[in-house]
Amino acid sequence: MKEHDRDDPELEAVLSGVGPRLRRLRKERGVTLSALSAATGISVSTLSRLESGGRRPSLELILPIARAHEVPLDDLVGAPPVGDPRVRAKPIVQHGRTMLPLTARPGGLQAYKMIQEPGGDPPQQRTHEGYEWLFVLSGKLRLLLAEHDLVLGPGEAAEFDTRLPHWFGPAEDKPVEFLSLFGPQGERMHVRAKPKRG
Repeated sequence: MKEHDRDDPELEAVLSGVGPRLRRLRKERGVTLSALSAATGISVSTLSRLESGGRRPSLELILPIARAHEVPLDDLVGAPPVGDPRVRAKPIVQHGRTMLPLTARPGGLQAYKMIQEPGGDPPQQRTHEGYEWLFVLSGKLRLLLAEHDLVLGPGEAAEFDTRLPHWFGPAEDKPVEFLSLFGPQGERMHVRAKPKRG
């Protein structure tokens, strides 16, 4: 977190409200810290510090918690108490894909909500500098990544180096809605997931 971000009172107010929301939601559902730790792969001590405000919330920590509780991230983060948080960028529509920019600053990490209609050109993999993170909201997303051919459903995420040949679009004859975070200089999203048991 950059130092100037710590001086932003609006951001600090939002972040300071995350801990109490996490504790309230967990207690309302009758879930212990141990059970939540087992479901998210996040240590009990880290969860406890998040709830008490001793650990600064980050996407890599609250995304698995939101999944475990089956709630949207908004329920954990809340809306800023002052100001108008809306990004007023115009949608970009091309080749059956609607891209809604979620970040207002040019350069650096860019976030988009995307809706891709079925049909269009046949899949054609491409490469470019950067790093991309995808999260499926609804529908099924097909991801061709080098020699891999994957289908992601709602709640599933993928991250990859865009220097690998890649293409993504609907996996079925229905639209797919997903989030895309793209770092042109190779910035990475780190999402901690529970390890699979062998």
